[in-house]
Amino acid sequence: MHLLPQLRKLERAFPRELVVVGVHSPKFTNERSTESLRQAVLRLEVSHPVVSDPGMRVWSEYAIGAWPTVIVVDPAGKVIGKHEGEFRFEEFQPLMADMVTEFDARGMLDRRDLAFEPETPPKTPLLFPGKVLADAASGRLFVADSGHHRIVMATLDGKLLRVVGTEKGFRDGGPTEAAFDTPQGMALAGEQLYVADTGNHAIRRIDLISGQVATLAGTGEQARRVKEGPGVMSALNSPWDLVLHQEVLYIAMAGSHQIWSFDLQSGELVRYAGSGREALVDGPLARATFAQPSGLASDGRRLYVADSESSAVRVVDLPGVGNQVRTLVGQGLFDFGDEDGVGSRARLQHDLGVAVAPSAPPALTPTLSQGERGIPPDPLTGGRGQVESMLYIADSYNHRIKRLNPRTTETRSLVGSGTPALQDGIGASASFWEPGGLSAVPGRLYVADTNNHAVRVVDLASLRVSTLEMEGL
Repeated sequence: MHLLPQLRKLERAFPRELVVVGVHSPKFTNERSTESLRQAVLRLEVSHPVVSDPGMRVWSEYAIGAWPTVIVVDPAGKVIGKHEGEFRFEEFQPLMADMVTEFDARGMLDRRDLAFEPETPPKTPLLFPGKVLADAASGRLFVADSGHHRIVMATLDGKLLRVVGTEKGFRDGGPTEAAFDTPQGMALAGEQLYVADTGNHAIRRIDLISGQVATLAGTGEQARRVKEGPGVMSALNSPWDLVLHQEVLYIAMAGSHQIWSFDLQSGELVRYAGSGREALVDGPLARATFAQPSGLASDGRRLYVADSESSAVRVVDLPGVGNQVRTLVGQGLFDFGDEDGVGSRARLQHDLGVAVAPSAPPALTPTLSQGERGIPPDPLTGGRGQVESMLYIADSYNHRIKRLNPRTTETRSLVGSGTPALQDGIGASASFWEPGGLSAVPGRLYVADTNNHAVRVVDLASLRVSTLEMEGL
């Protein structure tokens, strides 16, 4: 994914000399589906041809050993170069220019136009929505309409209030002037909405009274290594989701496999958790590792993280609680599936979103609860007479919403058949298609059903799933 912007720059620099052909050799089971690949091509706005390689045949024939890998083939079809990992346009452009000069001198370049029809996205009110944020206090729903590069604001029953963002770009200003690039997670504080502007590698703020958009962190360029310092001077790396806690924004920095914090008062950006190595390792905040963290939620004491590439759910202590990262569900980068169970027996597949909501209160007991004694409830320790928090998971590649008890680590499928489709219904009779974001209000769960271009609503009492009609969009 992070390679695509660099490839686009090369394609623009050498429009008649360079032909890019993508080869999709899948890691996850869900990615073997041709239709899932087609949706990914549309969602990522890929304009070059892509070959589906579900059996890893091309991968083997070219002796590939890592994602991503670039193979350079000359006009005669001979492999003349190989690069593993990401690269920057500025590194490859001189090499490509030299190759163009060499093969042009030999008369080997064919500059005729290629004839193929790119895939086109559907004309739908929402396009690949990535995240949602529901706020019970104000009765508002915020949708990251990622494919349309905008933020949609509505009532909780779907009546349109405002749209902010006009086109793909990186521009501050009013609601009809500002521009985003594939926005994802959001956080709300009063009349200020904070947005993870993923494609622009930036954190933006929308004043909900005026509609004005301002950039708080990020330069618009992707960082190879995110550096601490003033947010407006710091390049970020694919910020994917946000949580606000005590005037600090916590950022799921998917591209650098870390959790970062941004102080709204000082404007300082600081690494909070994760060494930057892509792996699943628990331990102290600075030494623990993540793998493309893509979803965040909090119960006020800890962060819960949808660690997508390890198909895991992680828990991260907030300041004053502890200094540890732990795994609730997940085993490693290549351990995934669709299994309910307790702890290590449960399996997810590329989960992208998490949300916290209280469960039903337990039976009355004469023992005072922590809340009655003035102590905040702790979902990891539980306790009789205490209302526990439950964690809801967008198990994206399994097309399900699951529920996880953080104290017992028991994970159970809640709604979704497991087959990609758009179907309302109760429990397993309902269907989703790669849901990417969740947000909870009392009694309801809002779901960004990404590949269905829809927002779905789950009644947590009846487990009935309905599709929200977006009126006026």
